[in-house]
Amino acid sequence: MQKLASLNEDVNRVQVLNKRLGEIEELLNLEDVDAHPSMEEELSGELEAVREDVEKLEFELSFSGQYDTHSAVLSLHAGAGGTESQDWAGMLMRMYIRWAEGRGFKTEILDISPGDEAGIKSATVEVTGRLAYGYLKSEHGVHRLVRLSPFDFDHGRHTSFAMVEVMPEAEEGDIDIQLSSDDLKIDTFRSSGPGGQNMQKVSSAVRVTHLPTGIVVTCQSERSQHMNKEFAFKILKARLLTFELARRQEKLDKLKGDTLYAAWGNQIRSYILHPYKMVKDHRIDFQVNNPEAVLEGDLDGLINAYLRSAINSQQTR
Repeated sequence: MQKLASLNEDVNRVQVLNKRLGEIEELLNLEDVDAHPSMEEELSGELEAVREDVEKLEFELSFSGQYDTHSAVLSLHAGAGGTESQDWAGMLMRMYIRWAEGRGFKTEILDISPGDEAGIKSATVEVTGRLAYGYLKSEHGVHRLVRLSPFDFDHGRHTSFAMVEVMPEAEEGDIDIQLSSDDLKIDTFRSSGPGGQNMQKVSSAVRVTHLPTGIVVTCQSERSQHMNKEFAFKILKARLLTFELARRQEKLDKLKGDTLYAAWGNQIRSYILHPYKMVKDHRIDFQVNNPEAVLEGDLDGLINAYLRSAINSQQTR
């Protein structure tokens, strides 16, 4: 039923585009169009808008991953470097939230561990919407920032790293994921982060350990133990789905040979704010020259360039 709903949505988008084109054609056939430059200009603008929507639809229909239509669970982790890296991880979280909301996706912070002075040590963000994972899967890996440090009295140049993990949110009908109570160890404790006296006095934070895999999920962002437990289970299901996919991929890799995975020290993208301004995707040698706009959520150019490259690579195999 989910697949049918998704296909129906695609068909409806095509029908809407056909209708818009039909209306433009009718207006273009009117005898007095040439006598009204403003109408001609308006139709030209509408035709350009339709062209952009057609290209976007064609691009999204080319997504072939099994979980591309799913929502996404985004985890961010500050690298070594203390406040610098924690601030950078916080900047990345803000960038992704602004990008997601600009595309009409809903975002919710499921868990967050604040930094010592600024930013975050880690955070998990749910991005809800069709194709959220299809777009965000391009962001999985290490992100590097080069800038003049606002935390250094000498304003020296610093390099910071943060790790971004992207997982598809598990849905009903995916790989069989069952959370048996016998496989779970659930602990509650007092939150160590900010959030008022209630969070400090009540054991509202939740730690869930999946015994068969050793996966541990901690959630303490909410005052309610029930909500923290619900969010922890949501994150755990996404991690278990990713774990199973990785296990299956490992079997394929043994047949195909070595595969390069995102790892610390193997950055996929660099954000340079000094001595020049640039954001570069090292995987496809693509760059943009306005890092400030990118950090405000203008990620479409970088994301689309990588995804188009990946799609073209798959088609030529």
